[in-house]
Amino acid sequence: MRNPHHRTILAAMKTEQQSNPSLNRAARTGTTTEDEKLLESPAAVPPTAEFIHSDPWRVLRIMGEFVEGFDAMAPVGRAVTIFGSARVLPDHPEYEAARATAQLLAESGYAVITGGGPGIMEAANKGAKEAGGLSVGCNIELPFEQGINAYVDIAINFRYFFVRKTMFVKYAEAFIIFPGGFGTLDELFEALTLIQTGKVRNFPVVLFGSEYWAGLVQWIRATLLAGGKVSPDDLKLLVVTDSPEEALRAIERVQENAPEVAHPRKHDAE
Repeated sequence: MRNPHHRTILAAMKTEQQSNPSLNRAARTGTTTEDEKLLESPAAVPPTAEFIHSDPWRVLRIMGEFVEGFDAMAPVGRAVTIFGSARVLPDHPEYEAARATAQLLAESGYAVITGGGPGIMEAANKGAKEAGGLSVGCNIELPFEQGINAYVDIAINFRYFFVRKTMFVKYAEAFIIFPGGFGTLDELFEALTLIQTGKVRNFPVVLFGSEYWAGLVQWIRATLLAGGKVSPDDLKLLVVTDSPEEALRAIERVQENAPEVAHPRKHDAE
């Protein structure tokens, strides 16, 4: 059942998408991104640097980015974040699987959150939009120019990865992770760490594509578990599937069994 709250939000939005000129400022001007500046050693900054390039000013900018993200995401409601490679083309089976999964989620009343880019992200946003659900894209400033895909209803631009990551977790009921590279793996292991340490609760992590993830899962069993680096219960944090329907069922099982009061669904990431 589609979420009527999402239809209310969608009705107030323009369908035309923009090319994100503000997010691509660094690429257009040939300057470094805000993340690069934040992580730059103070020794590399000239002593005459203006205040707006100093760390105290960046703290204010970071705070503003959090506020903007919270304001934009607050009305989204129940949502699932989908990750995966930006390099997957529309004719690839993984693209179609992501589209179908997002479509099923939207038909079940979930908004779909992605990184707003191409590939798996585009496929997921497309599936949600085609099903009449709410499609959210959290884009990030990178050294090369980029744009929001054409299927995003709510587009939010971020300059700091850790702010963007907070939005992915805080406003989602679950992660579905399609085949991807370093960025996808980063999101996967961060989610597992937050769950393992009790920072979020009742938060399913679904790995979509059993053949792709088989090597990683086997390495976790044969190396991490065998070496005592993780516990047997930690392996239960992952659900591996090739079925959009099973991905949805895995999420709904956790939501149905989640305690109401004694153990909140999840803590805010801090």
